[in-house]
Amino acid sequence: MSSPERVRIPVRPSGVDLRVRVGSLPFKNPIIAACGTFGYGIEFAELVDLNKLGGIVVKGLSLEPMAGAPAPRMCETPSGMVNAIGLQNIGVRAFITDKLPQLRKYDTPIIANVFGHTIAEYVEVIRILEDAEGLAAYELNISCPNVERGGIEYGTNPTLTAEVVAAARKAGKRPLWVKLPPAVGTIGLIAKAAETNGADAVVIANTYPALCIDAHTRRSRLGSTAGGLSGAGIKPITVRLVHEAGRVISIPIIGLGGIERPPDVAEYLLAGASAVEVGTAHFADPRASEKLVAGLEEWCRDENLHEISSLRGSLKA
Repeated sequence: MSSPERVRIPVRPSGVDLRVRVGSLPFKNPIIAACGTFGYGIEFAELVDLNKLGGIVVKGLSLEPMAGAPAPRMCETPSGMVNAIGLQNIGVRAFITDKLPQLRKYDTPIIANVFGHTIAEYVEVIRILEDAEGLAAYELNISCPNVERGGIEYGTNPTLTAEVVAAARKAGKRPLWVKLPPAVGTIGLIAKAAETNGADAVVIANTYPALCIDAHTRRSRLGSTAGGLSGAGIKPITVRLVHEAGRVISIPIIGLGGIERPPDVAEYLLAGASAVEVGTAHFADPRASEKLVAGLEEWCRDENLHEISSLRGSLKA
């Protein structure tokens, strides 16, 4: 596997510099399409200019294909949605064969989201991806139950976080991002465990555990009972988590949760994020990420801001 090349990305002719870095990786702008909301990326190619995005995180990849959760899988809530997709995916080998060759045509960093139910599964998925060309980084989803430890999630326990991150770091040479669950009250401990054991960046945060009930039928509105809350309603909570984690770790943070408008992006950067991922907004508008890039450039001009990266961590106390 060849290491990702460091590409010099030119400044936009408008004079607004949207370039950011997440560790060693350069991005033309801070807008990254989030895992699970943008398919494998290639499905959006006829609707979206993929070359305009900062990056794309593909649908989570497991060792073997997974059918996912029973329907219904999504339900709308005030200021958001709850989903229980069940990590449906074609499996890592089919992704390399069927999807990755098409993604290589675009000048946009591709990040592979990886998950497993045992540490051995995480390691094997990364081992298989190591031989594939065209990936910029791995995003480790640690909001998965560890079947070897009674079903407790890797990302809710610092010791388990340390174990799975250390194993993933040893298995792969590419930059390793660790996607954290929204561990309110302990986000600093989890983030620090990821950093200490080899993470190059953390993504904050995954969806919030939630339950939607149909009061008439007295049943869950989802086929798998509980799900994950995302959307605009979670943004203030997640911005706070980014700020808290940034006070105890030195590696970059990618903010994720409720981003719909340019000021939302700015909030995350001010709180300490280096870049952001856009998720639920794609369900309302498949071009949400591409529009955010253009909107962010206009917002910077209105704010007389020449470099978007100058916002990072500049929250005034």
